[in-house]
This record gives sequence, C-alpha cells and structure tokens, in this order.
Amino acid sequence: MSETLERWGSKRAFILAVTGAAVGLGNIWRFPYVAGENGGAAFLLIYVAFVLLLGIPVMMAEILIGRAGRRGPMQALSALAAEAGASPRWRWLGLFGAFTVFCILSFYSVVSGWSIEFLVASVNGNFNGASAAEIGAGFDAFLANPGLLIFNHSLFLFMTMTVVAAGVAKGLERLNNLLMPLLYLLLLLLAGYAATTDGFAPALAWLFLPSFEALTPAVVVHAMGHAFFTLAVGACALMAYGAYMPEEQSLPKAAVAVAVLDISVALLAGIAIFSVVFAQGMDPTDGPGLMFVTLPIAFSELPWGSVWLSVFFLLLLLATWTSAINLAEPMVATLQGLGLRRSISTAIVAISVWLIGLLSAFSFSTLAEFRPLFGRNVFELVSSIPPDVFLPLGGLLIAIFAAWVMPRDRVVSALGVGESCYLVWRNIIRWVSIPLTFIVLLAGLL
Repeated sequence: MSETLERWGSKRAFILAVTGAAVGLGNIWRFPYVAGENGGAAFLLIYVAFVLLLGIPVMMAEILIGRAGRRGPMQALSALAAEAGASPRWRWLGLFGAFTVFCILSFYSVVSGWSIEFLVASVNGNFNGASAAEIGAGFDAFLANPGLLIFNHSLFLFMTMTVVAAGVAKGLERLNNLLMPLLYLLLLLLAGYAATTDGFAPALAWLFLPSFEALTPAVVVHAMGHAFFTLAVGACALMAYGAYMPEEQSLPKAAVAVAVLDISVALLAGIAIFSVVFAQGMDPTDGPGLMFVTLPIAFSELPWGSVWLSVFFLLLLLATWTSAINLAEPMVATLQGLGLRRSISTAIVAISVWLIGLLSAFSFSTLAEFRPLFGRNVFELVSSIPPDVFLPLGGLLIAIFAAWVMPRDRVVSALGVGESCYLVWRNIIRWVSIPLTFIVLLAGLL
C-alpha cells in the first residue's frame, strides 16, 4: 500500500491539529446557546457523558482508518476493504465525507465571515452606547447586505485556503502551533474577566449545578448530537489526519487529550458568555442570536466592554479559522489521492466552496424567499442537514467499518495499544457507540 509522504512533526502537533479541527463554532457559538436552550448543567452533564461513550470511540475509529491506510480517505478505505475481502464500495465513504465537509465549510465560511465584521465593529467601538434595538437592527441590516456578506465570506476563505495550500508541515502544523495556544490564552483572559463580573456565580451555578427536572428526552438527544458535532467526527476529516499521525503515538491517549481540550473550550466559553449575560440580567436561552446580538448588548454596558468584546470576537475568528483550515484538508487530500497536485486541489476546493457559499450568503436577502426543502432557505438547509444527518451517518459507517470490517491485527496496530485495550474499545464501539450513533441519526432525520 502506497503511503502518504508527509507526517506531523510531533505528537503535540497531531493533537493540536485534531483539536483545531474540533474546536470552532460548535464550541464557542453552538454550545452556549444549545446549553442555554436545554437546561444548562443538565445538558452539560449528559454532553460530557456522550463525549466519552460516543465521541471518543468513534473519533478513534476514524483516525485509525487513516493511520492504517496512510493515504487519503478514499484510497485508505479502498485498500483496507480489499485487504479484508470486503466490498470496494467502502471507498465511497471517503467521497461522502468530503461532500459533507464541503457542505459544512460552505456555510461555515459565511458565518465565520460574520466574526470578521463584528471584530472590526467592536474594535471601532460601534457597539458603545448602542441600545438593544440598535444592535439588533444593525445585525439584521448586516445580514441583508449581500455584498458585505460575500466580501467577508471571500476574505475568510482566502485566509483558510492560503494556509491549506502550504501543506501539512509549512501550513497546518505551523499555524496550529501558533494559534491554538493563543486561543486558549484568550479564553483564559475572558474567563478571568468573567470572574470579576456579578454574573460569574450565577453562571457557574447554571453550568455546574444540574437540575434533573430539566432532563428530558429532547435534552438527551441534543446532548448526544452535540457531542458528535463538536468533535468533528463523521466527515473523514480526522481520517486524513490519521494518515499523517506519528508511528509512535498512542491513539487512545491522543483522542482523550483532544476531547479534554475540546470540552475545556466549551466550558471556558460558556463561563465567559453566561457571566456577561447574567451580569446584565439577560436571558441565556436566546438561541443562535446569543453570539451576535445578546453579547454585544451585554458587553456594551460593562466597563471596558468594547475591549473585551473585541477579544471575544478575535477568539471566535481564531477558532473558526483553525477549524476551517483543518476541515478543508481532507477535501484537498481526497483530490490529491486522485493524482492532482496540492495547488490544483486547493484551488478546486476553494472555488467550489466559495460558489456554494454564495447561496448561503444570499439566503438572508436575494434568496430569502427561496425555500426549496422543508420550508427552509439554503443557509438553514446546509447548516442543519450536514451536521444533523450527514455527520451521524458518516460516523455510523466509519464505526462499522473499523469495528466489524477491518482486519483485527490492522486495528490493533493502528490503535497503538495492547490487546486488552483493543478489546475494551471494540466492545464499547460495537455495543454502545454504534447504537447511540444510530439514535443520533434517527433524531436528525425526524
């Protein structure tokens, strides 16, 4: 089996890369409002449990396929399926994963462009002294301006694909080594600032003192789905990174480290956000608008609010940037596996994602009335169906392939652990993770 030529330069580089793929809008934008809508601490408790039982085992399955194949997702799946005497159709899972990431990145780039606009606005002090009505109206006007949305979408995608084009060592690894520590530093600064506000104690209570009356089947399903979404599993992105994984690295230790880092980002972001929200007596259940409407209102009334709001949107931009870079890599790797040069592969991905992203950008203005499916516009479709349906379906197939199809010795070797640890992982993924992933998929379809 032909192997990829590049490798991550160290164990730390691999962990930062996978964390970079996982940490993004799911942690800083989606987690706070989903937690707010689903009971705070009750949601958090179930979410962490499902990260352990669902997220980590499936993450390990995805990475080990790439590590065993040492090629792009399609090529690794094809070679490993042939080795196991299984259907060659398994290779199409790699293409499905690339399509899933393609859809996600098309709306991800648009939303991440919002963070550029809001960072500039907060640095300029545009929210200082503005009323809640003015901030809300400003956000609506921004969404209704297709030219501005397209400019920010284009700028963000250019920032992303420039790094991807540089390759694993010169591009992804170098930027991850720089930006991931900076991201955590900014998070700690924000959490430290949150500790000085009157909302800090209520925020801690909201996040860490569960009311079990809030536990409903809907909360459990949301927590299960978010555990899946936030770790970036199911789209073969981590499979591409497994192909670059150092030989001597323990996969279980790396997966646990990524999960801890991922959860810590969500917790620190939640503490910072809810402290500010509670300090101003605002509602933590404001939904997706929590980030771009509620927070500017809350920060505008606090001492040094514009400075800390700027830090927050810088943090959001860095998180989405590293995540987008690491999500784009598997698409480029898939095209490279078909024989295209990296520069050509990157250009094809960039242009394609940019074009489809225009549909999401126009969904708030020109195409606002175009609702092709389920009464939803294009942005609502691509921001819900790929994360809620495609990711669980991809994750289910990845788990089945790793746990039931791959040769046992290849799995043990790729995990980098002994026989007893392999048996623990196999039993968990076969009898716990796969059924839970199926439930997540059903919930996304209903």
